Amino acid sequence: MNQVLNHQSSPGRQLTAGEYGYSGLEIADHYQTQAITVTEAHIIAFAGLSGDFFDLHMDDEFARERGFPGRIAHGLLGLALIDGLKTRSPIRLLGIATLSWNWSFCAPIMIGDRIFAHIAVAAKRKTKRADRGIATFALRVVNQQDTVIQQGETLLLMEN
Repeated sequence: MNQVLNHQSSPGRQLTAGEYGYSGLEIADHYQTQAITVTEAHIIAFAGLSGDFFDLHMDDEFARERGFPGRIAHGLLGLALIDGLKTRSPIRLLGIATLSWNWSFCAPIMIGDRIFAHIAVAAKRKTKRADRGIATFALRVVNQQDTVIQQGETLLLMEN
């Protein structure tokens, strides 16, 4: 996965704005999403939506006592924000359904972090239906300091 995510040496195409179905993608094609700044409002809203009010996300003192500079965002909030950035990118993937995620949380997301993702086609496989296929996308999520905070893969059922 790391080889595919190293875009500077990647043999794949840098995708440009447009729509891409399964047949229009090649292994190692890649792009970068726009960025979003994670705010306190994101964390509070996600806590309310998910029911996860763990002190690490809600209490600065608790977070500092555990070695963080302050509250941190929920890991799943980061994943959700990145999936949203992927979905509304100028690079439009003709997805039908997300089939799975294989995900790692590498570093905390702090309030004020500006995050975005590098996305690359890691694998492709045909399905029984000729009008669709499954693409595996490798994602590397980084913050404004180019620290990898999350990474993994997702399988996307796609239109041709």
